[in-house]
Amino acid sequence: MRYNAWQIFKEAFTGQTGWKPVWRDPEPKKEYDIVLIGGGGHGLSTAYYLAKNHGLTNIAVLEKGYIGSGNIGRNTTIVRANYFLPGNSEFYSHSLKLWEGLESDLNYNVMHSQRGLINLFHSDGQRDAFVRRGNAMINQGDDAVLLDRDGVRQHLPYIDFDNVRFPVYGGLLHPRGGTARHDAVAWGYARGADQRGVDLIQNCEVTGIDISNGKVTGVQTSRGPIRAKKVAMVAAGRSGQVAAMAGMRLPIESHVLQAFVTEGLKPVIDHVVSFGMGHFYISQSDKGGLVFGGDLDFYSSYAQRGNLPMKEHVMEAAMTLMPMIGKAKVLRSWGGIMDMSPDGSPIIDRTHVDGLFVNCGWNYGGFKAVPASGWAYAHLIATGKPHDTAARYRLDRFTTGRGIMDEEGTGSQHNLH
Repeated sequence: MRYNAWQIFKEAFTGQTGWKPVWRDPEPKKEYDIVLIGGGGHGLSTAYYLAKNHGLTNIAVLEKGYIGSGNIGRNTTIVRANYFLPGNSEFYSHSLKLWEGLESDLNYNVMHSQRGLINLFHSDGQRDAFVRRGNAMINQGDDAVLLDRDGVRQHLPYIDFDNVRFPVYGGLLHPRGGTARHDAVAWGYARGADQRGVDLIQNCEVTGIDISNGKVTGVQTSRGPIRAKKVAMVAAGRSGQVAAMAGMRLPIESHVLQAFVTEGLKPVIDHVVSFGMGHFYISQSDKGGLVFGGDLDFYSSYAQRGNLPMKEHVMEAAMTLMPMIGKAKVLRSWGGIMDMSPDGSPIIDRTHVDGLFVNCGWNYGGFKAVPASGWAYAHLIATGKPHDTAARYRLDRFTTGRGIMDEEGTGSQHNLH
C-alpha cells in the first residue's frame, strides 16, 4: 500500500501490472453484526467510523455496482459549511472540521482544496439574507466575510457585474469552503474500512430485507441471503426503493440533478462561485475543466441523465453570469439521483423496525456531508443514540411537524428544495 515516485516510474514501463489491490474483494459471509446497504460515500464513511471509533469490524458494505458508481462518483465536489438553521449549522460545521483532517486521518490524498466559496447576491433583500447567514456561520464558529461590489470584483473580475436582469451587488465569502476529489474520497474511505476488517461486497444487490416479529434479521441479495443483527439503509436516491423492501414509505422523492464539465482550460476560476438568482454554481477542476450545475429536473426519476430544458436553463445562467464561458466546449453532462426531503434537510434515525436504521434525504448536501454523516450514523448504529450534531435529523418530524428544518425558507415541499 506504499506509494512513491520510484513505484510510479517503474509501473509506467511495466504495463501497470505491479500494483496491489487497494482493498480486498471478499465473498460475503453468511452472517454479520452489521450490514450497510449502499457502498457510496455515506456508506463507506459509516463503515470506516464504525470500525475506527467503535471497534466494530464484523461489518459488510453491500454495493449493487462497484465502489464509487453512484452519487459519490458523479457530483460537483463542493465542500462548505455555510448553513443557517440550528441543526444544519452545527452538523455541516462538524463535517468541515472532519474534511480538514481527512487526508491525515485516511492517509490518502482526497485533494481537498479550500479555495473559498462566494455566494453572489443581486438585490437588497438578498444582501440582508446573506448578512443573517454570515452572522449565523460566525456564531457557529465558522468563517464568513461580506463583500461589497468592489470586494467581489477583486476576487472575480471576469463576471458580468452589470447584466441588466441580475446586477451583482456583492457576495458572501466562505474562505474555508472549496472542493475535494469525489472518487478519491470513496477510495480513501474504502481502503480505510477494508484495512480495519470491513468486507466491501461489490456487485451485490439487495433484493429484500428480512424482518421477524418486528426485528430485522438480515437481507436477501443477488449473491444469497445474509443474516445480520443490524441493517443500515444508506442508498441515497434509491432509499425509497430500499425502504419499501421493509414495508416503509419514506418522505422523500428522487429527482435528477444535472452537472456539466467543459474541456480543459488554463486556470481562470480560483473559487467556487454561486449565482444567487439562477441556482448556478461553478468551479474549475485540477484538470482545468469548468465544473458547473444548476437546479433539479423537476420530475421524479431514477435515470442518471437529465433533460434538455434544464440544460438550457443552466447554460442561460452560465452565460448571464460570465459570458466568456460561451467559448468553452462542454465535454459531457451527467445526472445524480437526489433523495429530496420535504424540508431540504436529511434524515439519520432509527426506524420502527428494531435493528433497522435509515440515512437519506441529503438533497444538494450529500457530498459535503460525507464525513459527518458517516460519523453520526456510525454513532447511532453502535450506541442506539443520535449523535449531538445530528440530533434534529429525526424521521418523525414529518409526521408530527415538530422540528421541521426549512433551510431555504421555501416551504415543506419536495419540489421546492
